[in-house]
Amino acid sequence: MSPFILLATFLVTWWIVLFAILPWGVRAQHEHNEEMVPGTAPSAPIHPMLLRKMAVTTAVSCVIVALIYWLVAHSGLTIDSVPILSDLGRA
Repeated sequence: MSPFILLATFLVTWWIVLFAILPWGVRAQHEHNEEMVPGTAPSAPIHPMLLRKMAVTTAVSCVIVALIYWLVAHSGLTIDSVPILSDLGRA
């Protein structure tokens, strides 16, 4: 697996995992009895914890990409071994 393919796989995986992790632990302003910040929506998060979520996203993505790399490099996984994708080439 070339470094470019590995990087592309990591970036796509990172964004997918980020969108899965973003809603975790989010509390909106209207859910708390605190003053709302003027000019914001009531559904705006109080503490989005974006740095923590980015760190978790990076760790989870590294594990997923390492698994994909292992499958491709050591178990012989190819596009032709995936039945749905190999049938598309025959059509």
